[in-house]
Formats: sequence, structure tokens, C-alpha cells
Amino acid sequence: MDAAFTEEQQEIRRTLRALLLKRCGPDEVKAAVRTPPGYDEGLWRQLATRLGLPGLALPAAYGGVGCGPAELALACEETGRAVLPSPLVATAALAAPLILALGGERQRAELLPALAAGELTATLVVPGGRLATALALTGPNDGDWAGGGRAGGIQARRQDGTWRLYGEAGQVLNGHTADVLVVAAHTGGFARGRTLLFLVRATASGPAAPSDTRRAGRAAGTEGAEEAHGAGASGGAGVPGLLRTRQTALDETRPQARLELRDVPAELLGGEGEGEGEGGDAAAVAAALAATGVTAAAVLAAEAVGAADAALARTVAYVRQREQFGRPIGSFQAVQHRLADLYVLLQAARSAAYYAAWSAGGGRTGGGGAAGAYGAAEPGVGALALAQALETLRAVASEAVQLHGGIGFTWEHEAHLYFKRAACDELLLGPAHRLRARAAEEAGLFTDGARGTGRGGGTGGSRGAGDSRGADDGAAVSASGGAGGSTETSVSRGPGGGGAVAASREGGEGRAAQAGSGADGHRAAPAPPGAGEEPGRGRAAEAVEA
Repeated sequence: MDAAFTEEQQEIRRTLRALLLKRCGPDEVKAAVRTPPGYDEGLWRQLATRLGLPGLALPAAYGGVGCGPAELALACEETGRAVLPSPLVATAALAAPLILALGGERQRAELLPALAAGELTATLVVPGGRLATALALTGPNDGDWAGGGRAGGIQARRQDGTWRLYGEAGQVLNGHTADVLVVAAHTGGFARGRTLLFLVRATASGPAAPSDTRRAGRAAGTEGAEEAHGAGASGGAGVPGLLRTRQTALDETRPQARLELRDVPAELLGGEGEGEGEGGDAAAVAAALAATGVTAAAVLAAEAVGAADAALARTVAYVRQREQFGRPIGSFQAVQHRLADLYVLLQAARSAAYYAAWSAGGGRTGGGGAAGAYGAAEPGVGALALAQALETLRAVASEAVQLHGGIGFTWEHEAHLYFKRAACDELLLGPAHRLRARAAEEAGLFTDGARGTGRGGGTGGSRGAGDSRGADDGAAVSASGGAGGSTETSVSRGPGGGGAVAASREGGEGRAAQAGSGADGHRAAPAPPGAGEEPGRGRAAEAVEA
């Protein structure tokens, strides 16, 4: 791995940072999020035409720049530094890679050049707010997360040779303005159920024509907490049966929407004819979503690192000029220690994000104009980098609010832009402990022997492991962790073993107990502390080894 950036990558960072410094200050960000689209459309067009940002990781054959995930991550680090509200992540990191991986040649030729040029925006629609699950970031994505069975989620069925979608989805990134929707839907009924991806085009007359849903939003103005963007069944450029409503979110720089689909016409991503991609293969869809999740995790991690870097820089600048007791508060050792700890966290998160982006590109260090999917990334690297970055951003943003003192607690202060971004990103993509658990599972840290028969998993992130030994060995070991973060470990001996060791930890507090039991099952008197122990060995360690 060559850790040095190429000249092209450095130029991408310099150019983008200079442009955002001029056009995307805190005041401009706050003004942009209060518009119906939720971002500055003029700045977005400039980023697309001047820098080719939406097509940075797309092949040159489809109008892209021909770079890779590493360049896209570097660009997102700069947009994160400015807390830029834009459809970049939804378009370039979620929707476009899926169209490239699964779409037929006709779909690629129609959509990818327009997406790369910024003429169209796109997003991934996942029902139930299960974006992290769909991308295999917090667990396997081979289940019925799109709405299994006969109800719930989004259902797809064929009617008169046309696919129809019925259902709803919330927390869709830029869902109220996206021109192309990549919708995950359940099809096949109960017996032959599977999850496939479908295309819904919110524009009917070419890339340059805005849909009536967006015109309705602009006409509605900015009053109220939500803007409704509906598409009626009576003609127009919108899609009949599609209703899009912008949701109120804590982080306004990451616009989200609720989508209602009532028999909305759609086309299968990849088609069903020969040579039209692999859209009808549920296994290929799950694999493409997982590969997209690796890239998206690296990109979002880099974005969080950029935001944390900017928040830390603002905090350092403030403590240098803010005086208390006749001296800058940055001269106090306690403040310096807190800032030094944040700097170490930030550099660790940056290294993890860069490595994840490099791994997502198959180890490519520069843009080579690859026409297909990148090589397989190292297992778990994306989820691990995202967990590290989200925790770092949360820590830096919290300290920024604290060290800014009274002014930092005002809701209008710039520090809250980073604090809201940290809180909402973890709610949307995390939590961090589930990302780490998934990374450990993908990396194979938990072997089959360690899991044993006591393993269990639930939606709350619970984990269990068990390993039982025979009666002659006389010992049993089990461990379990619940959704609340509590863990319990017990070691007991079988008949003739004469001892039991149990340890549990709940809410960060640990308790341990040791008791002896005879062959008749009655409790014996507790042994005095240290009895029978070898120097430097604990009773629990002795029992486990036995």
C-alpha cells in the first residue's frame, strides 16, 4: 500500500476546499437547508460541471472521471469539513454504484452519464429505515429486511407486464428531490420471497426536466417543518401514485424524506432479458448491496473525519483567543490534554477511513478508469472505519460544545452543525457497537468453536457464545451479551468438579462470586481468599483452565 496521495488526488482536495471556503460557510449552509430542496442547487451544479464530483468514481465510458472510492472519499472529507448539504452521498455512493453493478447496458447508458454530469440525482430507497442492514453494515443482508411475507415494507408485483410497487419507506436520503429512485422491494410472495431492486424515474421528459414533485415543493415555500412533494395520478412529469414528504430531521444538512408508493410503475434494475444484468438474481442483489456498503461506509467515514477536523480546528482557534483569569483558556493544561486526546482520536479515524477507501477500491492508489466493479475489500474494514469515525465525530463535537462555554450551548452556534451531524449519522447508520460486531463477524474473529450451541442473535445487537465440555471434564463455559450492553459469563464444573465460578457485568459494573458445591449438590463453606491459588493466578482463571 502506498500511503502517499497522488498529485491528482491532492489537486481534487485543494480545488474543492478552495471552492467550499468561498461558497459554503456556516451562514450559507443554514440558508441552503431551509430551501425546499434542502441544498444549494447552484453550488451543486458548479460542483458537478467544474469538478465532476457526482461522477468521480464512475468509469469514463459512462461520462465519469474514472477515479475510484479513494478519490470520492477525499472529496467527501472536504464536503464533510464544510458540512455541505448536497445529494452527493445519495447519488455517488449509494445509487450510482448499484446501477453500475446491476443495471443492464441500456439502463447504464441512459442514467449514468446524466448522474455523472449532475443533470440527475438519485438515491437508494430502503423500507423501515434499514439502510445499514441493507448495506450489510450491521448484519447480514440476506433476510427479509425489505418487507417479507404478504405485508409490510415495499412489495413488488407484476401486473399486465409491468412491475408495480406498493408500500412506504422513511429516512430516505434526499428522497424528496431525487430524480431516480433505486427501490428495494420484496417480491415472490411468501413462499418464493426475495428482495430485488427497481428503478422509479421521477422525471418523464429527459434529464433536464424537473419533476412536478420538485416544482410543488418550490411553490410551497419554506414555511412549516415539512414540505410535501406529491405526484398525482393525472399526467404531469411526476410518477402516478408516488407521494414524497420531506421529514423533519435533527440534522438539516442531511435531508431525509418519507416515500409512499401506491402501485407505482417501475422497472427491474438489470431487466429480465438475456444480457440485461443480474437484477433478477437475489444473491447478486445482496452481494451488490454489500459491496456498495463498503464504499459508502468508507465515504461516510471520511466525511465524518472532515467534520471532526473542522470542529477541532474551530475549537482550537477559540481556546487560543478566549481569555479567562487573565490568560487564554488554551494555556491551561487540562484544556490542552482534552484537545490532545481529540487529536489522537481524529488521526486514528482518518487512517481507518483512508485504509477503508483504499481497500474498497481493490488496492488501487490512483484513477485507472476501471470499467467494472472494484476488487473485493478486506472483510469488515468499512464498518470498522465507520464506527471509528462516528465515535470520533461525536467526541469532538461534544467537546467543541463544552469548550466553547456558554456560547457553545446556543442552538445557533456553528458547533451544533457538527453535533447534529454526529447524532443523526449514528442513528441512521449505527450504532457503533453493532458496526464493530459486524466487522468482527466478517473478519472471522468469532470461530465456530467459540460460538458453540449457545450462540444467539437479535435485532438489539445481542450476542451469545457457549462451549460445553463433557461430564468427565466437569466444566461448562458460557457468555452472553444483551441489547443493553450487559454481559454475563459463567463457568461451572460438573459432577465431582466441586466448584462454580460466575461473573456478570451490567451497565459497566462487575460482580463476581465463587462458591463450592459437593457431589450431593449442597453448598460448602466458601474458601478463604487466595486459598489454593498459585502466585499471580486468579480463581476464575484456574476454573476456566480446569
